[in-house]
Amino acid sequence: MTKKAIWIVDDDAIYQIIVNKIIQRSELFSTISSFKNGRDAIDNLHHAAAINGDLPDIILLDINMPIMDGWEFMEAMALVKPNLNKEIIVYIVSSSIAIEDKNKSKSYENILGYLSKPITVNDLVLIASND
Repeated sequence: MTKKAIWIVDDDAIYQIIVNKIIQRSELFSTISSFKNGRDAIDNLHHAAAINGDLPDIILLDINMPIMDGWEFMEAMALVKPNLNKEIIVYIVSSSIAIEDKNKSKSYENILGYLSKPITVNDLVLIASND
């Protein structure tokens, strides 16, 4: 299995530290990048696309964030998608148990799944093995 690049987009600094450690210990991913909101992540996505830089294979996306939430990020990602040289898979990772959020996530073709926080090593194994 080829190791993949993963981005974490979440405003919770403590959660970011925890999930970074879980990802590092799993040794399933080649690179890990973290962003505190959707705006930072989409700006980096635009930049990477413009310079033909390294794009993520997988994005773990929180829904509720300041500046740009997960849904706004998905709308912005749809606009940059034609400029991307590969398919990026998104997993919603949220503490929200609202059925509306789970249903809304199914309306985006790039969202492959909806995971509840906290993410586990088993979740990462499934994510890494999905091709």
